[in-house]
Amino acid sequence: VPLQASERGLVQAGGSLRHSCAASLRTFSGYNMGWFRQAPGKDREFVGYMPSSGGLTRYADSVKGRFAISRDNAKNTVSLQMNSLKPEDTAVYYCAAGQGVDHARLVRSDGYYYWGQGTLVTVSS
Repeated sequence: VPLQASERGLVQAGGSLRHSCAASLRTFSGYNMGWFRQAPGKDREFVGYMPSSGGLTRYADSVKGRFAISRDNAKNTVSLQMNSLKPEDTAVYYCAAGQGVDHARLVRSDGYYYWGQGTLVTVSS
């Protein structure tokens, strides 16, 4: 499995959670790493991505200022730090790996080749 996500998380509203993904990709540093989520009954949506170049990390407006993506190329891991969580953040979260420099594509699912199995994050009110 190219991407292996951490265990599911349960947290109260206002709390924080760190979700990680370990990659078995040979050239991890050459991949853009993205995060998506899918809430019950809704389509999968973009959360954020960190480009392979180490350039500007992009976030969806709904999480900007609350979530932060980081990566450790030496350990082949990418993490999503989630702060000030809200009940509407409840979803299955997916990490993904892709290549290319087209921002318009990197905010969509089709911009990524490899996907983690998805992990449920539940935020209680």
